[in-house]
Amino acid sequence: MASPNPPQPARLLVGVLLVPLIVIAALSAFAWSAARLEPRHLPLGVAGSEQTVTALTARLEHQANAIDVHMYKNETEATQAIKDRDVYGAIVTTPEGVTVLTASAASPIVAQELTSVAAQATGDNAGAAKEPPHIVDVVPASPKDPRGVALSSSVLPLVLAGVLTGLIVTGVSRPGAARLGALITAAAMAGLAGAAITQSWLGVIGGNWVANAAVLGLTVLAIASLVAGLDAVWGRIGQVVAAMLMVFIGNPFSGVSSAPELLPQPVGRLGQLLPPGAGGNLLRSTAFFDGNGAAVHLTVLLVWVGLGLTPLIWTGLRSRQESRPTKPETAMSPNSANA
Repeated sequence: MASPNPPQPARLLVGVLLVPLIVIAALSAFAWSAARLEPRHLPLGVAGSEQTVTALTARLEHQANAIDVHMYKNETEATQAIKDRDVYGAIVTTPEGVTVLTASAASPIVAQELTSVAAQATGDNAGAAKEPPHIVDVVPASPKDPRGVALSSSVLPLVLAGVLTGLIVTGVSRPGAARLGALITAAAMAGLAGAAITQSWLGVIGGNWVANAAVLGLTVLAIASLVAGLDAVWGRIGQVVAAMLMVFIGNPFSGVSSAPELLPQPVGRLGQLLPPGAGGNLLRSTAFFDGNGAAVHLTVLLVWVGLGLTPLIWTGLRSRQESRPTKPETAMSPNSANA
């Protein structure tokens, strides 16, 4: 009788052919998105006199689908909008000149590009200053990480930590309360460790330490629970699907190293609906913006946690019911025995 498994040469050939497919998938996700960075509905503000703002808005909106212009009465309103994470920056025109408000904590790349955009947009306007625009960084990045390199580099370790946590917990625990508790405990410890490294040691983020640790832990939990949840539904295949989704889609499309509005669409928006993108932007909110703009990203993470833990809870309840001993049959009464 023939063996149900394919012969070794065939399996070896399949394994070899998978390697270039993995390379194609990785390069397509990582290199393609990085090579196509440009503004796509990037929210920026303008403020100043009505005549100047109208002309400036027309020049900015001339870049079709590149800039979404938000108009404000004065520099104070524009500054508050940046702190609220409504816009990445703003161009303020006054009789004295042009001021460019940036937020390198939100995106160092956008903050850098905004200066050149302001120079081009105001260069031909009547009344515009001949001197270079005055740059004000409203919400600066950490002095120890001014370009945001360390912060963006933390996304992949978080993804790997979440995937490995899910794999380890499912490998050493049985379905039920023990597995659920292990996931939550491991994610909490990962959050504490992450905050200790990124904030206490390296100093690349600021803000409330406990809030940052909670964000890091919740991000790990969202990824780990998805791995464990799909394992409960599909077994080993579920683990692979979850890992591939987080590593090859969630990580490169997170937009943490640039900005979601700079990535090709719709992957920029898609990345914000996955734990890496939501967790990275939520960390920016708690670390630099006093929690402003955190609601959507927090909701995304909680939804993923719920999606991952629901199959675990259901599997645990089913295993508990199946493990209960069946009730013995009722003993025959003497009268029925003599019948």
